[in-house]
Amino acid sequence: MSMVPHIMLRPFGVTPCGGGGGGCLRRHHARLCLPRASSVDATGGSEPGDGSNRRRRKKQAAEEPRLEVLYDDGFGSVTMKDYWEAVRAMPKDDGGPPRWFCPVECGRPEVDRSPLLLVLPGTDGVGMELILHHKSLGKVFEVCCFHIPLSDRTPFEGLLQIVEEYVKYESALSPSRPIYIIGDSFGGCLAISVAARNPEIDLVLTLVNPATSSAKTSLQAVLPLLEAVPSDLPVVHPHLLKYLIGNPLNVAMVSVQNGLSPQETLQEFSNSLASMLPLVSELGDIIQMGTLVWKLKLLKSGANYANSQLCAVQAEVLLLASGIENLPPSGEAHRLFKTLKNCKLRYFRNRGDRLLMEDGFNLLTVIKGVNMYRRGRQRDPVNDFLSPTLSEFKRTFGEDFKLFNQLLSPVMLSTLKNGNIVRGLAGVPDKGPVLFVGYHQLFAMEVLALIEGFLREKKTILRTTAHQVFFVGNYETLRQELSLFDWFSTYGALPVSPINTYKLFERNEFVLLYPGGVREALHRKGEAYKLFWPDQPEFVRMAARFGVTVIPFGCVGEDDFMEVVVDYNDQKNIPYLKDEIKSFNEDFTGIIRDTVKGDDGNQVLHVPAVLPKVPGRLYFLFGKPIEMKGMDNVLTDRKKANEVYLQIESEVENLMSYLKRKRSEDPYRSITRRALYQATRGPSTQVPTFEP
Repeated sequence: MSMVPHIMLRPFGVTPCGGGGGGCLRRHHARLCLPRASSVDATGGSEPGDGSNRRRRKKQAAEEPRLEVLYDDGFGSVTMKDYWEAVRAMPKDDGGPPRWFCPVECGRPEVDRSPLLLVLPGTDGVGMELILHHKSLGKVFEVCCFHIPLSDRTPFEGLLQIVEEYVKYESALSPSRPIYIIGDSFGGCLAISVAARNPEIDLVLTLVNPATSSAKTSLQAVLPLLEAVPSDLPVVHPHLLKYLIGNPLNVAMVSVQNGLSPQETLQEFSNSLASMLPLVSELGDIIQMGTLVWKLKLLKSGANYANSQLCAVQAEVLLLASGIENLPPSGEAHRLFKTLKNCKLRYFRNRGDRLLMEDGFNLLTVIKGVNMYRRGRQRDPVNDFLSPTLSEFKRTFGEDFKLFNQLLSPVMLSTLKNGNIVRGLAGVPDKGPVLFVGYHQLFAMEVLALIEGFLREKKTILRTTAHQVFFVGNYETLRQELSLFDWFSTYGALPVSPINTYKLFERNEFVLLYPGGVREALHRKGEAYKLFWPDQPEFVRMAARFGVTVIPFGCVGEDDFMEVVVDYNDQKNIPYLKDEIKSFNEDFTGIIRDTVKGDDGNQVLHVPAVLPKVPGRLYFLFGKPIEMKGMDNVLTDRKKANEVYLQIESEVENLMSYLKRKRSEDPYRSITRRALYQATRGPSTQVPTFEP
């Protein structure tokens, strides 16, 4: 095995100040990326077994170090001022070649067998584009950034060779571990080229507005004129400087805190911009016209090479598009999505070109949402899941879905062991494995409230077993524009399957199961609160095998929010809609309930037309826990398993009947009464409900 080139080992930022280089890099910004010893190969989960092997795997799964639920990922603690100061600290003309460095802020990963993440810079070549994300990414990746000195004139082929040799070196160390590459703008061209030349290496690319169409930009058209300008002339024109460092107005918003009044927001923004402009001006004096001309030529050669290699890319690709020129219908992102074989695309219409440095954009959240974080050859939706962070929770439930939650105003009740019903989740065990089994409301409107409730009160995540439509097939096209749907995966959803359920129980997780599935969530007219459970008590046997605590729960309220007016029975009689529904469901034939006959197995994916109502309220009641530990007879006696299954089903129906009866006693069932109550006592005040 050949050794990594000497430029990989070159100490970056540790030269003595005042030495022969053009200054030194402060140690708090970066450290040397040294070759690492071979790490333990990442392996996927094994198949279920019996006896001592199963018990040993269960113990190992339960003891595996994990990130805490709602852990502090550090996102939002760094501002763009930190970025400009880091850029200022970079050696400007030390005469050295391109090199790798590891940001100190990333620290050591807190996840076992964490994958390597390589950051390839944009046009500026600094390699600090991810400074806002260093802390969050560093907890789950080994982060290493590529720096191209300002005065360096290595051609694109030379840069490609440097990156390629390092990728090969790391792949040889850990062949079973994926290598992630983040390519921003020009770095996207490098990432595409490396992947095309190394199809045998397990690479996962994240391309952020890749510069594959840069040859068509207006600056390339005026390149001959720029070449006539003296090379030592500073770049002071705002448009030229923006081409290298982005729009200062957009990135200045990073320093502005959320929740401020309009006057306070304006003041924060003004202060941020004022502190940033001197640094921007200083950078403009450093960047000379000769450097800009070279960067444009480098960009053009990189774009031409990458475009010629697109069809050869075999790697997983996540394409992130923002800025007007990248958006549909004529955007560059659409062309790349159609050309690359294994590509997912997400649009961010209200964002600028420098997506990684804009306020509120969390790269790790996006990677988690598209289900592209893995530590082995294949993604394991159970063992590769990363717990939601505190910043994600605040963004999701404090901003994105705040109004939705206020409309639902969920009431959660639980049953203690003595049979008493109390408000809150005191009747729910604190430790798993626990299986929650209940009724799926229309459009699964209750799931968001369930997830938030358990995170707030129990500090635990509900792993929702969901239909394959959320993870494969034609639905992916819809997610390109509606990226907020990715929150479902971010908060623990995974494809429903026996093996996934098995692994979740091994890890003592809290699991959410809807036996009625899509058939309940997309029910027909007049079928509200009707269960469509199959005659298959398989989850009962699995729960008994692992000694799981089963908690049946009821949920009511959908009829207070909407009414189905055009259902599947109506739509299948409309020729155009019938063909569209059939085409959309082709990907899932045989995946879900293929052994169930009759109407219960007719889980056709469609969108019922509904008539909204004045919002009422959502109610949950968790029944008395059913301890499955010690029920060994359920494993061998099908009749006994079916009795337990019917008992759980009957309990769910009883819980819903109780809620439908008691909600009429709730004085705050109406949204008007709730709004008045919170207007006088504060928006965060818990609104009372009926006495259980």
